[in-house]
Amino acid sequence: MASLKFQLQSPFTFSDQPGHYLAPEPLHEDEIIDFALVLLEARFRKTDPLTNPADSKRYLVTRLAGYEHEVFCTLFLDNRHRIIAFEELFRGTIDGCSVYPREVLKRALHHNAAALIFAHNHPSGVAEPSQADKTLTGRLKEALHFIDVRVLDHIIVGGTQTVSFAERGLL
Repeated sequence: MASLKFQLQSPFTFSDQPGHYLAPEPLHEDEIIDFALVLLEARFRKTDPLTNPADSKRYLVTRLAGYEHEVFCTLFLDNRHRIIAFEELFRGTIDGCSVYPREVLKRALHHNAAALIFAHNHPSGVAEPSQADKTLTGRLKEALHFIDVRVLDHIIVGGTQTVSFAERGLL
């Protein structure tokens, strides 16, 4: 399980202007992406709560677009919808991932989360939800209801395309 890390260990140096960074030597794209993820996580930690699907989708595309296998992730949020943690809870194959509601509930309680946003990727690049995705979301929502944790959204990432269950009225 990967949790948020807030250490700005980077190949960049800070410039005179806030928000500007300098690279002392050519960088590999993976180094740039890793640093961008750290900055993105820090920005979401410091700023306003996640209050709309567009913010959530932008964050999740950055996190999930590059995987060649399915991963099921959860954003754990406080009662003001600020990010407590992001975790990759389950890892699957190129076309599926087993998700266990019991484990999702355990992690929600561990983080003392008030709300969750689920996300998973479709390595095929097609973000359209399957019937299994809809059924799973319903089961998770029902289970979490009993411990007073709200499910705000389930976002599917297919490459750079996304589908939000909240926007589609599927929650």
